[in-house]
Amino acid sequence: VIGQPAKSKRPKEPGENKIKPVNKKVKPKTPKTKERESVDSSLKSQSILTQVMDKGHFQKVAATLSLAAGQSVELRCKGSNVTWNYPSYLDTFKDSRLSIKQLDRYSQLILANSTAADTGEYSCWLQLCSGNKCRKDETKTGSTYIFFTDKEELFVPTPSYFEIVYLNPDKPAVIPCRVTTPSAKVTLHREFPAEEIEIDGIDIIYDAKKGFVFQHPTPDHKGIVYCKAESQGAPQISIKYHLLYVEVPKGPPSTTIAASSSRAGRSDRVHVVCTVLGEPDVDVSFRWQYPGQESERPVIIQNFWRLINRGIGHTTRISKSVLLVEDFEDIDAGNYVCIAQNLQGETTVATKVEL
Repeated sequence: VIGQPAKSKRPKEPGENKIKPVNKKVKPKTPKTKERESVDSSLKSQSILTQVMDKGHFQKVAATLSLAAGQSVELRCKGSNVTWNYPSYLDTFKDSRLSIKQLDRYSQLILANSTAADTGEYSCWLQLCSGNKCRKDETKTGSTYIFFTDKEELFVPTPSYFEIVYLNPDKPAVIPCRVTTPSAKVTLHREFPAEEIEIDGIDIIYDAKKGFVFQHPTPDHKGIVYCKAESQGAPQISIKYHLLYVEVPKGPPSTTIAASSSRAGRSDRVHVVCTVLGEPDVDVSFRWQYPGQESERPVIIQNFWRLINRGIGHTTRISKSVLLVEDFEDIDAGNYVCIAQNLQGETTVATKVEL
């Protein structure tokens, strides 16, 4: 089997099989280097994933598998503390067809009555734990991409009929029209003007496991597109994808804050708004500090966001957090502080409301 050390029932320990010179003059450095490389590559490629076949037979899984939709599949990973990864929608819909059990020496994943929508990557790895902290054992992993082929469903089904894909100038963008049959011929088409988009294999490439990848997105790529697949029958059309070009500087949230009034009277209704402009697909979280917080003064906080177009094909996400004081009192006078956070960091802004 490719990737398996020849006739080896266990991984070599460092130091095993060293060449011992007997009545020969051997340069020690070269054999040691080669032996060390072979040990390292053996450890790195040691797969713990197997597929259970008929009549209790097992086989190491290849990088890709093609199974007919409707079949059930059983995978096993060696180890007493195994973690699995599989297509996320199986979790989203809490699919009862998926079963995972951890036994003494291995973990078992069974997917019954497979469908085209189950197409995707299935992987596992051993967890190394010390107390409450666990980490992935990089030397003991396994992975395979399974195509569940279905003549009626050449494209992997999705929950929606329309998806937004953001084109960011500094990272590749993926139009995720994945197929269930790896041999299918797939082309990309623009809706308006109606035309087939040329795939040059450099700036735009096709990967059956991902879809079409735009390596360097530009504003020229924006618009509505769809994919077409052909495989021994009538062509099939994917859902539509709306490509939106994004150009927002990366970094901590760009944040502003404003109060409905800088001076309020007793019993007034006062609201403070914290606003962030950012990338459409980057979530923002908000935290507040306000004068009556320690006294558990009741306030109402609401968070929401929406997409706005700024110029030709440029899309921005506007996120807001609104803090509302319904009946202003002495205790409410002072500084209102908003902390906005995204993956790149956080930004703190403040405003003062006096009585």
